[in-house]
Amino acid sequence: MDRTQIYLTSHQTEALLQLSHTLHQGKSELIRSAINEFLSRRTVSNKLKKLRAARGLWKHRKDVLDIQKLRATFDRF
Repeated sequence: MDRTQIYLTSHQTEALLQLSHTLHQGKSELIRSAINEFLSRRTVSNKLKKLRAARGLWKHRKDVLDIQKLRATFDRF
């Protein structure tokens, strides 16, 4: 592991300390876990997987407006 120094606000420090006591985990472990979660959400391949999984999600819904019909009603110049 690499050692990294970061600056936290007093609010962040206090919240991290309380969470550490509640979960019985070290602050470093909580920070690493938070960074891993952040990185997994921001990874391009992960986003692509989520987009592909959501493909067609609203396909059979009847309560969603048909965009093509809505666009046809617009006045165009």
